[in-house]
Amino acid sequence: MKDMPDRLSKRTEGFSWEQMTIGRSEAKTFFLQGSTYNQYLKIQPVNAVENLSDEKDRLQWLRGKLPVPEVVYYDMDHQNEYLLMTEVKGTNASDQIHLANVTDLIKQVGTGLQVLHHINTKDCPFNQTLEPKIAEAKRRAENSLVDEEDFDGIRKGMKASELFEELLCNKPNNEDLVFTHGDYCLPNIILSKGKVSGFIDVGRAGVADRYQDVALAIRSITSNFGKEYIPYFLEGYGMTDVDETKMDYYQLMDEFF
Repeated sequence: MKDMPDRLSKRTEGFSWEQMTIGRSEAKTFFLQGSTYNQYLKIQPVNAVENLSDEKDRLQWLRGKLPVPEVVYYDMDHQNEYLLMTEVKGTNASDQIHLANVTDLIKQVGTGLQVLHHINTKDCPFNQTLEPKIAEAKRRAENSLVDEEDFDGIRKGMKASELFEELLCNKPNNEDLVFTHGDYCLPNIILSKGKVSGFIDVGRAGVADRYQDVALAIRSITSNFGKEYIPYFLEGYGMTDVDETKMDYYQLMDEFF
């Protein structure tokens, strides 16, 4: 690719490139296949709503704590940010290869989330609690940075300003804080040999209510495989009852991100 920083060009020389189309990120993601190892490269405009530096910082903090990609290279110029990462071997949880045994897959998705939520948050510098999240949602709504065309079906045709009023009115009274992925959807969970082998796209990770992840996992499972598989997720996670109010709230919050 032209106009890349020289150091990045050297690190990607000899690799074949394939652009990945899964996901809704503003970044362009490329799978770089080499003769002995593979890499992933994200390229994103510097004026994007979210920053690749956020993901870089989280990946570096999570190293040794969780199976996530290793940062190989990060830089930015006047046009783009560049984030080059190692490959987490396996296939993502939304891949059709898992159709042969969906029940076990969904249990593993729950088990993986349990592992993630047990990370010690004592020294975690990433605050994703309601106060800063609501402030960021407000900023995005006021600056037309919310994709209203991408709202979930029940909110189709609504305005971001309307949803923000709902967000304020329905704010939960308490937060059950754990370390969260922030976007715990099936494409961001990697499995190998039937077990969760890693997590990707952690740019929104940080300390938040566990329903930040539970809510998005349930929505993703329902969308990909059907709501009849939710009990298997809950079994793997170790949750007996779902707080429907919190689940709805965090799915609403995700409309802004």
